[in-house]
Amino acid sequence: MTARVLVVDDIPANVKLLEAKLTAEYFDVSTATNGLEALEAAVSEKPDIILLDVMMPEMDGFEVCRRLKSQPETQHVPVIMVTALDQPTDRVTGLEAGADDFLTKPVDDIALMARVRSLVRLKLMTDELRLREATGSKLGLMDDAEALHRAGKGMGRVLVVEDRETSARRIADSLRESNRVTIESDAREALMRVNGEDFDLVVVSLSLERSDGLRFCSHLRSEERTRNTPILAIVENGDTARLVRALDMGVNDYLMRPVDRNELTARVRTQLKRKRYQDLLRENLQLSLEMAITDPLTGLYNRRYMESHMSTLVQRAADRGKPMSLLIMDIDFFKSVNDTHGHDVGDDVLREFGIRLQQNVRGIDLACRFGGEEFVVVMPDTDVAFAHNVAERLRKSIAATPFVVDGGEKSLDITASIGITSLHAPDESVDQLLKRADQALYRAKREGRNRVVSEAA
Repeated sequence: MTARVLVVDDIPANVKLLEAKLTAEYFDVSTATNGLEALEAAVSEKPDIILLDVMMPEMDGFEVCRRLKSQPETQHVPVIMVTALDQPTDRVTGLEAGADDFLTKPVDDIALMARVRSLVRLKLMTDELRLREATGSKLGLMDDAEALHRAGKGMGRVLVVEDRETSARRIADSLRESNRVTIESDAREALMRVNGEDFDLVVVSLSLERSDGLRFCSHLRSEERTRNTPILAIVENGDTARLVRALDMGVNDYLMRPVDRNELTARVRTQLKRKRYQDLLRENLQLSLEMAITDPLTGLYNRRYMESHMSTLVQRAADRGKPMSLLIMDIDFFKSVNDTHGHDVGDDVLREFGIRLQQNVRGIDLACRFGGEEFVVVMPDTDVAFAHNVAERLRKSIAATPFVVDGGEKSLDITASIGITSLHAPDESVDQLLKRADQALYRAKREGRNRVVSEAA
């Protein structure tokens, strides 16, 4: 994996050393020697990760980090603080400023590279979600600022997997003020729980006495349900080999023993906020996908989706030697509804028509608004005779009960004309089917409307 890394340090020797190490691992490295340069480079260079020294003149690393995390252009870039400061209070200050990690000099090269790769993977995944979510924002869904604001609120559900009773209790007591915490001492039981319940974070000891903590993490990452659940690992001080393996398999963050309460709560808060943010991005993405394929007025599929999916249904019917029928329908005299009562009433009619259409077709049928007052239903595994019965039931449903419109102030008698065709040959195109159904619809309208006409034999 390659990525763009910004190294920020006011001591040239430190910059050169980190630059050489990162370049040897095939990272693309840019540098800055003070806080202002770092802020400018973060915007212009668009790094995937920033290695930031704390002790710098004029503007220290904590302030640089706060500013990076307050700017929309840079707030999603992971920041690793690299410094000689080694007190828990310093790490907490860095984490609360928005840093993703806090490494103490001299930095272990293997641990550093593993951490960089882990955070870069996380950023690339978030970038992809944000890119897709941008379309949703244009469609009027939640924007990025709102998602970040909402991500910072609410209690989290945390599972603590630790078989040392005193340690588990201490971790749980530290987190219970802001979270709902569950303790599980047995890794197998923990796997069953995490697959059956919705946890926002799993805190796991990598030095479980009766189980393999790394294997537990591996199981979480291999299961689809838990693949995106954040993992915060508790690691024995100096156990670099196990830490590196954990980061390589996708553990999100870690704490060295002895665990500092304030650092624990800061790291948990960061992971929960990131999890909620990614969940909101995925939710927004799903909504944007739904909006892209559905008609906003009726809730039916739109023409774009129908034409692409109908090709699949035609091919499937041809491959299996199964029948397939197509209904195309038109609301009679719809123009006069708009001209007489206005477009708002016309919209009410379209909405109610969509409801009645959905009530009279099967779950396997594809019901779409084709455009204007035209609707299409694609019916897999259905011959013309059965399709005619469905169409006749639908026609009667529309004609039998007036459409209540204009907030209940009016009711209108509405009818529809329906044309039917079916798949004749395996190599027929969607356009050919639509054309034949449209010809049948034209006959229905020419013969007096409010009727169902099947294609001529």
